[in-house]
Amino acid sequence: MKTRYIDLIEQTFDFPKDEFKFDDGQLTWNDLPLMDLLQRHGTPLRITWLPKIGEKIDQARASFAKAFKEHDYRGTYEYFYCTKSNHFSYVIEQVLAKGVSLETSSAYDIEIVELLMERGKLSRGATILCNGYKDDRYIRNIGRLANSGVRVIPIIDNMGELEQLDEVIKGSCDIGIRIAAEEAPKFEFYTSRLGIGYKDIIPFYMRNVSKQRKFKLKLMHFFINTGISDSAYYWNELGKCVNVYCDLKKLCPTLDTLDIGGGLPIKNSLTHTFDVDYMIGEIVGRIKDICDENDVDEPNILSEFGSFTVSDSGATFFSLLYQKKQNEKERWNMIDGSFMTTLPDTWAINKRFIMLPINNWNDEYERVFLGGMTCDSDDYYNSEQHVNAIYLPRFRDERKQYIGFFNTGAYQDTLGGFGGIQHCLIPKPKHLLLDRADDGTLTERVFAEQQSAERMLQLLGYLPQEELVRK
Repeated sequence: MKTRYIDLIEQTFDFPKDEFKFDDGQLTWNDLPLMDLLQRHGTPLRITWLPKIGEKIDQARASFAKAFKEHDYRGTYEYFYCTKSNHFSYVIEQVLAKGVSLETSSAYDIEIVELLMERGKLSRGATILCNGYKDDRYIRNIGRLANSGVRVIPIIDNMGELEQLDEVIKGSCDIGIRIAAEEAPKFEFYTSRLGIGYKDIIPFYMRNVSKQRKFKLKLMHFFINTGISDSAYYWNELGKCVNVYCDLKKLCPTLDTLDIGGGLPIKNSLTHTFDVDYMIGEIVGRIKDICDENDVDEPNILSEFGSFTVSDSGATFFSLLYQKKQNEKERWNMIDGSFMTTLPDTWAINKRFIMLPINNWNDEYERVFLGGMTCDSDDYYNSEQHVNAIYLPRFRDERKQYIGFFNTGAYQDTLGGFGGIQHCLIPKPKHLLLDRADDGTLTERVFAEQQSAERMLQLLGYLPQEELVRK
């Protein structure tokens, strides 16, 4: 009878798969020696595998190039990084090394852009897309950047922004308009709170944009909150958007670009199957077909891939501290961290990541629940995407059990409030950056140590800044 954890995995999945391998009873990820890293650095531990960021950018660019060739698409393609997915410098530096431009969503994004340009990391010839709702500070910062000679394209989220931008931008400036797409049927609201409605775009252009000389409408921004998916809903919304683009293009000769927002899906299970080449090929083909039907030149295409760029680079690791047997059926494995603070999406939106044990794969498995260290009953992880339960090697007091959550590189640190106060004062984990040197050797850099008690006390106002013993 096959009762080992490795037997369960091999019976359930095609394994080894992609970046995961099984070596001498232990899991490896991107060929990294996970057990060695965990034993040396301890847990909880965040790891960012930097080379993966560039690999994802190359993958998307190659897919679009292939699709353009197959469909004889006469437009151009440019990859933008959506900074809100992960603002940290170690990510942005990898993105910029690939010649990628940035898309911003708030006032402080602009200040990051200015600092990067000042340090020579971002070319002043780059294009900066400015998305999101724009408060006064964001408007002022956009104006300052545009007036300094940088090519800024503010994407109009609501009609009042045009007048606000007119007050702060001195010279001519390209702009975009965001479409308020209808949300998926299961979404709480019928339409997005962001953007301008389909029926209002052409009247807005004719009444406001076309009658002034400062701003030229350059692009239309299409964003689906649920992301790019091979579904009737997505294709319907894309079709509506491209038809609006065609109608507007006939009135506005400067319009020549379609900005595809909403990222490609992220792997959340070993059963994940998503053909990036097929999906991008379908998107490009449908855009071309609709433009041909309307006798309109196909637009240049921009994409704003955030989570797709950075998610696969991140992993989060815990140790199991104790097993609580609450009744005959429930076995609660307690981790040395918190899901609510370290992986907040698991609690907020019931998101699931790939979860696998790192060691003890040759042991028998058991069904368990995973509990975090906070005193909140919502601090738990209950099921995987591919099954209705979690199975792990049988818990034993006498040996260490490590588990990993993979593809956690987007949003989790910022949503969790990196470096700040956490629920029940659970500290943020140590964060390790890994890369390959030119000679192929593995390099390590500690981006942040685990939060200290002194840092917590200082943030809470119990210790003034000068009494902070260590970070």
